[in-house]
Amino acid sequence: MWEIEASGSARFSWEYDDGRDRLLALYQKGKDKQWDAVTRIDWDLEVDPYDPLGVPDQNLTLYDTPYWGRMSEQDRRELRKRYASWQFSQFLHGEQGAMICAARIVESVPDLDAKFYSATQTMDEARHAEIYARFLRDKIGMTYPINDSLQALLGDTLRDSRWDMPYLGMQVLIEGLALAAFGMLRDTTDKPLPKQILTYVMQDEARHVAFGRMALRDYYKQLSDAELREREDFVIEGCYLMRDRLRGSEVLEDFGIARAEAEQLSERSEYLGLFRKLLFSRIVPCVKDIGLWGERLQRAYLDMGVFDMGDSNLDLLMAQDEEIAEKLDAQRFAAEETAREAEVADAIAQGAADDA
Repeated sequence: MWEIEASGSARFSWEYDDGRDRLLALYQKGKDKQWDAVTRIDWDLEVDPYDPLGVPDQNLTLYDTPYWGRMSEQDRRELRKRYASWQFSQFLHGEQGAMICAARIVESVPDLDAKFYSATQTMDEARHAEIYARFLRDKIGMTYPINDSLQALLGDTLRDSRWDMPYLGMQVLIEGLALAAFGMLRDTTDKPLPKQILTYVMQDEARHVAFGRMALRDYYKQLSDAELREREDFVIEGCYLMRDRLRGSEVLEDFGIARAEAEQLSERSEYLGLFRKLLFSRIVPCVKDIGLWGERLQRAYLDMGVFDMGDSNLDLLMAQDEEIAEKLDAQRFAAEETAREAEVADAIAQGAADDA
């Protein structure tokens, strides 16, 4: 049990008539798009716990190192299992954090339309935590603790008394990072169940990032230069924290590799280098869009090698997330309809044969 002494005010609004059209439309979409994880996900699909994601071994940090050469095939199977467990465990912990942050936004945000949407997001995040917990429990069989850096960022986000900080820490940084990580796995896994999970969760998350952008873009136009610098400092610190620490060194330590060497191996991994860079594909354009684009922040992104991502079309990325989920639904429903038609045809044929 992790307890945070959070500060801040609970705000009520008695203005029930007026609201921002864009945010109310997003609220309506949030209501329309609610779904049940028990029925939409095909939990009957089998998963090999020792290869749950089906990603290439070249993506593993130890691949093509002396450690890999000394590992037995069972050790390699265990490594695949533990990496998948570590990744999905951080997804799970992040989703619980998102649920708590969304509930905090309902409490603290001053505008009623934002409270309405945050309430739908709280339900979304509860569903996501339910899904990842079930996948880890029933399909992989193990869960890792929350990564220290992710826990630190969640703590900083929730302890801050300013109402916009849960938006900034969760909707922009943590959700943006999660979306990029989900997308990389969604597009590389060849396993049906994790692909369903990631695709449907990303469909929800696209709305959440849009919500954060709308609310913060409006609010940050009103802030002073000093107040904007404080937010930019928070973003800079959070981005370095995620880039430098969210690497899965804990998995390598399970195989007897010291933390310092595990971090060096992670630093030299070509795949992890690409992964760390792509983690910011959703964050950088969002930060720029909401008006946090001061000189210090730009220098930080140049140092991280992700500055050019500020020109990415975030709306297009989000639209693609929606489209991929809709296509997956269409494919699944078409396959199910074909199977039902085949069953009916077999039953008719069997009946005709019996009559004969």
